[in-house]
Amino acid sequence: MEVERTSQSVPHKPAPTRLKDAAEEELEKLVFGDLSGFQAGLYADKADYSSEDENEVRLNLNKPLGEVDQLEDDQLFFVDSGPTQPTDLVHATSTDLTHAGDSDSEAELSRPAWEDSDDERLTISLSINPRLRKLRTTELDDVITGTEYTKRLRVQYERINPIPSWSLPSKDSERPKKSRRTSSPDASSESEDEVMDVDLPTNNSLSALLQSSATYTKRSKNGRLPPESLDISHLRDANYLSPSHSGIQSLSFHSSHPLLLSAGFDHVLRLYHIDKKTNPPATSLYLQGTPIHTAAFHPDGKRVFASGRRRYFHIWDLESGKIEKITRVYGNQEHQKSMEKFKLSPCGRFMALCGAHGYINILDAKTGQWVDSVVVEGVVADIAWSIGGKKLLVANTAGEVWEWDSAERRIESRWNDEGGNGLTTISLGGNDRWCAVGSTSGVVNIYDRKEKVVVEGHPTPKRALGNLVTAINVLEFSDDGQLLCIGSKEKRDALRLVHLPTCTVYKNWPTTSTPVGNIHCAGFAGGASGLFAFGNQQGKIRLWEIR
Repeated sequence: MEVERTSQSVPHKPAPTRLKDAAEEELEKLVFGDLSGFQAGLYADKADYSSEDENEVRLNLNKPLGEVDQLEDDQLFFVDSGPTQPTDLVHATSTDLTHAGDSDSEAELSRPAWEDSDDERLTISLSINPRLRKLRTTELDDVITGTEYTKRLRVQYERINPIPSWSLPSKDSERPKKSRRTSSPDASSESEDEVMDVDLPTNNSLSALLQSSATYTKRSKNGRLPPESLDISHLRDANYLSPSHSGIQSLSFHSSHPLLLSAGFDHVLRLYHIDKKTNPPATSLYLQGTPIHTAAFHPDGKRVFASGRRRYFHIWDLESGKIEKITRVYGNQEHQKSMEKFKLSPCGRFMALCGAHGYINILDAKTGQWVDSVVVEGVVADIAWSIGGKKLLVANTAGEVWEWDSAERRIESRWNDEGGNGLTTISLGGNDRWCAVGSTSGVVNIYDRKEKVVVEGHPTPKRALGNLVTAINVLEFSDDGQLLCIGSKEKRDALRLVHLPTCTVYKNWPTTSTPVGNIHCAGFAGGASGLFAFGNQQGKIRLWEIR
């Protein structure tokens, strides 16, 4: 017979209390205190505070408030917004300083922030290491201290990388100030008065560059470019020191001086001094409320034209800093709802604006007044001026091209692009010998204009390039007509360079590692400089030199 056992919980016995000895109790009293010590401490400070102290506090409360006491809380502080003009007190104090004080302050500024005490005890041999032999002053120079080694390294670095003149403080001019200019009183009522900030050029920057004879550095070798491979090298990005905050929508090289103009949807016109090393920014202009689509130098090099998807455009005089706003096209303003796309004639006389309903408005580039209109069928896709501004080519999206004579003010010929539909861009180059036409399919037709284009005819292109497969938005000829840049923003790295007159595409550039991105615009510098730049959607201006 099994006996069922039930488990019963056994109560836990409390641990025996450990008695504290006298030493432990004394230590605990010193660290934590006891009740008697706490009560004695409550009345310790009361003995030090007498009735005379209480009367003194009451007298101080009844005294009139001082100058600082009467200030409000928000008047006790200020926001430091930057350097201001010195006050008379500071100016008077500074004039009392002696030359010795000035020299002491200069010595204090030139003193290094930290010095290594081991530099004096360190010895370095310059003859053992071949890389250090360039630091020797004489043939027998060998062992030097660590301090002397630091000085010679600094001298060697400054010899290789000299301090650029533009970074040195100006001695005869102050820092350029910003001027705020508003639009003219007769501006369009549809848009508010604009406020534009412009960094006025200093005497030793933009204005001095425009007045000097500085030009682009010419290539070491002149002549014809080989059609097989292209000798091209990557320079530092043109906007490395002053990057754009949006994609680059427009680029333009100055006709004679080493200046590059860029613009984009960040409302800023930027000028860069292209020296092929650091490419410092020359100046910039902010146009409030105007995301810029097109910007270009006038052929005289003294003015910049800029426009966006607005019913007005701006003319910026680089020499005086004056900004003019043209708000309407008198005579044909109902067909000009936006001035985002324009082309300046090479002669500098005309400005052609792409309008709506097949209209092209021709303005006087000097006065901004309406001169004439060119009307074509369909939707205008692009326009191109011939050399000297004698002809204006107007192309619509259906592939039809009209040639307008600026002297006789009439359309003298009309022809159709081969392949017809989906025309996007048109460009002339090589002293009007070459005409390139781009389409939505990525095909670029190159026409040799030495072959006569018959009125109402269908000319045959010398070469049809099918290297790209997305819509063409960039067609730029080099100044000498030896190169043609074709590009598409629809696909990454869609950029090619074409050799003329062979009409062959270079295969060695760009490569898979070339930093192209989504190209928006491109341009070649004038003369024999060999400079080539393009702007992409990432806000970079890639600069290259073609040798």
